[in-house]
Amino acid sequence: MCKKVLVISTSPRKGGNSDALAEEFAKGAKEAGNEVEKICLYDKTIGFCKGCFACQETKRCVIRDDADIIAQKMKDVDVIAFATPIYYFEMCGQMKTMLDRANPLYSADYQFRDVYMLTAAAEEGADTPEQAVHGLEGWIRCFPKARLAGTVFAGGADAIGDIKGNPALREAFDMGKTVQ
Repeated sequence: MCKKVLVISTSPRKGGNSDALAEEFAKGAKEAGNEVEKICLYDKTIGFCKGCFACQETKRCVIRDDADIIAQKMKDVDVIAFATPIYYFEMCGQMKTMLDRANPLYSADYQFRDVYMLTAAAEEGADTPEQAVHGLEGWIRCFPKARLAGTVFAGGADAIGDIKGNPALREAFDMGKTVQ
């Protein structure tokens, strides 16, 4: 059965290391026969949530920017994969802002069930992405029909292109292939 997959690359750097993970996950998901769309936030206009909660009634954000459009896409897919660089042992600000702006989904009839997280960092310790993963798990807890389906971490990837040859690229591709 073909699933609708949305891959959201949250890196502020075009062609960054976490974006390479996103690309590999997307390739794997496509190879498995899924309908895949990849969105990069580096060139999007995404304002901060105003905390007005109007979206709980309207199911749309009052701020009409790219985040509103992306959140509506998130609502209608089966699978979401977030890719983020790890900054100060946490997800990047663009990802956190996008999660906040997805607040209209809280009271909506969302379709997604499986959520993945792909991370890259200069640090190599296996515990490097823990806080970021924990942050995403907090967001997922607000969606009882969804679950964290998997994570991939690429350490030792600082400058653009450092991820080349990292086994996490294959891991992201293989994880994408499991989406069915």
